[in-house]
Amino acid sequence: MNFTPEHWMAMLPIIVVTLTSVVVMLLAAFYRNHQLVAGVTVMGLLAALYALSLGRNMDALQVTPLLVVDAYSIFFSAIVLATAAAVAVLCHGYFKLREGLHEEIYVLLLIATLGAMVLIASDHFAGFFLGLELLSVSLFAMVAYPVTALTRHGEPIEAGIKYLILSGVSSAFLVFGMALMYAATGTMAFPELAVVLETQESNTYLITGTALIIAGICFKLSLVPFHMWTPDIYQGAPAPVTSFVATVSKGAVLAALLKVFIILNVYQYQSLVQVLGYIAIASMIGGNLLALMQTNVKRILAYSSSAHIGYALVAFLAAKTVSAEGSGTNLLAVEAVSYYIVAYVVTSLGAMGIVSVLSSDQNHIDDNRDFERLEDFDGLFWKHPYIASVFIACLLSLAGIPLTVGFIGKFYLFATGIEGNQWTLIAALVVGSSIGLFYYLRLVLTLFNQHGNEDSYEGGAVEAELSSGGDLTLPAGGQVVVAVLAVIIVWLGVYPGPLIATIQVFAKGFG
Repeated sequence: MNFTPEHWMAMLPIIVVTLTSVVVMLLAAFYRNHQLVAGVTVMGLLAALYALSLGRNMDALQVTPLLVVDAYSIFFSAIVLATAAAVAVLCHGYFKLREGLHEEIYVLLLIATLGAMVLIASDHFAGFFLGLELLSVSLFAMVAYPVTALTRHGEPIEAGIKYLILSGVSSAFLVFGMALMYAATGTMAFPELAVVLETQESNTYLITGTALIIAGICFKLSLVPFHMWTPDIYQGAPAPVTSFVATVSKGAVLAALLKVFIILNVYQYQSLVQVLGYIAIASMIGGNLLALMQTNVKRILAYSSSAHIGYALVAFLAAKTVSAEGSGTNLLAVEAVSYYIVAYVVTSLGAMGIVSVLSSDQNHIDDNRDFERLEDFDGLFWKHPYIASVFIACLLSLAGIPLTVGFIGKFYLFATGIEGNQWTLIAALVVGSSIGLFYYLRLVLTLFNQHGNEDSYEGGAVEAELSSGGDLTLPAGGQVVVAVLAVIIVWLGVYPGPLIATIQVFAKGFG
């Protein structure tokens, strides 16, 4: 196909991220300077975000046989780029005082971001798989990235190997499912598949292929019972990498899954929809119950993430009622899932960003571990009220408390579930949210604990520093990032109108 100026403009953000990764790689090879590389990475991501804004008023454009740039892909690519830039800032504060060579982490970050953008813009299963593998392969190395303090315990290497094996298994499911889909239809392009599936009767190849694809994606999203890799990867990976896995990785896959579901009208396969409903219920209940038993904040957020993806599936499945009646896509479901992705990404990045910022303190670098145990947060409010207040805002948003973006997100899910008559899923959402409220508030109370709980802990890190007169030395860049995220959490909880209006624009394209 011939590329016009419009095609180049549509591809410009992807080109900018690609060129930035090359420049950063060359800098890492010939001129090692951590601060320079981090700065180039952030500037490149912001430049790509600006390039993305230039094409925001363009009509949907097929730029290659594999990719389509439309309002949907532009919106979620903007979320990915902004989140990746924030993670890059967190990486600079986290790695700058640690021993070793850290410039390569930014190359991996940029390539993973590129994969997420390709995944979101994919209009063909080949593009879908290409973007997913660019994202996943980069994450193998990011999860196992050598942090001298942690490598002594072997946690990053162990986490990287686990992620490599389980991600490879999920990719095998995806490839086999795509092969069966191609065998049944003769195409892997989403628009052509949609036409064929409307006229072709269900057969073993189609149902099995779709089931395998959904299973592979459930691995990537850590939905129960495909969640076993999540807590170990969250705990073992460096804190900024955990932030990236929890936000960009899951958010991009969830956005791509929504697109595939709507375009291909997967709701016509009632047995698969029913199984996905069971998975959603298991994730909402099981994820929260498992989080309830943890004393490591990273593991709590890991199991919590499985529950939150389960919440999002409520809106996914609510769309089937309207689609089955032949009256078009449930636009409210598209809006609900899209809004919840934003709420989840912003809130999770804030929570994990706090862990990353606190782990950048020299005391924890010397202690050979991240700031992640529950006792580490004992009395944090009295030592660092600013950081503790931001963490409280994130926890309340995850719990769905009013005046936070998490509350609006869950309200959207409730409204969509009611419209779709998904009463069983709504009941599971209420039960899961109630369980989650307990351990989120337990974390909040820990922040205000002045003396620690001697029955449970040997003494928190913050309490020890209080008694010795020490002080937390935290990176300025990371503090700015989490402060901005806290403002966004509250702002979108109080005034969500502009974001909802933006989502409604591209949601109409699915009608």
